[in-house]
Amino acid sequence: MPSQPPPALAVDAPLPEQLAKGLVVLRYRAENLRIVPVYGPAALEVSPRIGHIHVTVDDAPWHWADGSGEPLIIQALPPGPHKVWIGLADPTHQVLDSKTVSFVVPAGGHH
Repeated sequence: MPSQPPPALAVDAPLPEQLAKGLVVLRYRAENLRIVPVYGPAALEVSPRIGHIHVTVDDAPWHWADGSGEPLIIQALPPGPHKVWIGLADPTHQVLDSKTVSFVVPAGGHH
């Protein structure tokens, strides 16, 4: 929608108390876009703008889509450095904004 400000994505660092347990909790928020599980070209006409996120962990060749708007929870990552890419996408899966969060799962962290 040209009359609306562009969508933007904000992602917080993982919660440290959870990360110490080997659990990655990433809170995010979309600005100028509502996160909902609605897909397809017709949804591009909805106002205010809607979309979802795409998530990739550690440069995997695949991603998953999420339309819940809830924090991302990732578990069972091995100790060491990791990164999570989150893309804010429109209903046709075109990425509008993205952020990458890097963190280290400490040794001994398990959930």
